[in-house]
Amino acid sequence: MSGAGLLAALAVAFAVAGSGELLRGRSIRLNLPKLLLVKLLGAAGGGLVALVAAPAAPGRTALVVLVGMPVAGFLAPDAVLERRARQRRRRLIAALPDALDLLAVSAGSGRGPAAGLEQLAEAGQGPLAEELRVTVADLSAGVPLSVALASLRQRVPGGELATVVAAIERSRQFGSPLADQLRRQAGALRRDGRRAIEERAARAAPKIQLVVALVLVPSVLLMITAGLIANADSLFAGF
Repeated sequence: MSGAGLLAALAVAFAVAGSGELLRGRSIRLNLPKLLLVKLLGAAGGGLVALVAAPAAPGRTALVVLVGMPVAGFLAPDAVLERRARQRRRRLIAALPDALDLLAVSAGSGRGPAAGLEQLAEAGQGPLAEELRVTVADLSAGVPLSVALASLRQRVPGGELATVVAAIERSRQFGSPLADQLRRQAGALRRDGRRAIEERAARAAPKIQLVVALVLVPSVLLMITAGLIANADSLFAGF
């Protein structure tokens, strides 16, 4: 192997090693130096691909490949992080209704919100349980419940968890029944989830029809035409 080939192989190996954790989705929280390193390795990998692909590109496309591939490699970690964040948030919101039901049972039995959150953190799995473990760790370190809940709301953007935190705060400050509020919120989240599934199904129907129209129908017509051509002698024998 030549020296240039060896350097290219080493660069690809370092890029794979540096971005492996990101691609496996083990964590979406990368500190700035690590993220910058992964982005630079992605740009280097894109540059190597560009050096290989550019000579085969026609005309001025080679310049686009030389510039575009490193830029794409530099921006790819951002796209992966954003996609992992969306997936993680969907999993967190999907687990929230069941968690609210359990928290409502805990509140109905006379236990405080902190005890209910600790129980959910210990028994649960997934992104929601991970965030609750961070909150429970804050409470164990002496952080007030209001501050720990505010930190949870900041870590998980969106109105779903903010509504839960607001209900707990209202219950603590004004003594309103927490269990009933949590049950109503769990029901509302389930209705929103069903509505989202129905909307996705409705959007998928035209796409399926488009695939049928563009792929299956022409294929069937080609098969019929091929059959007619193959049996043209027998079909037109009587004419």
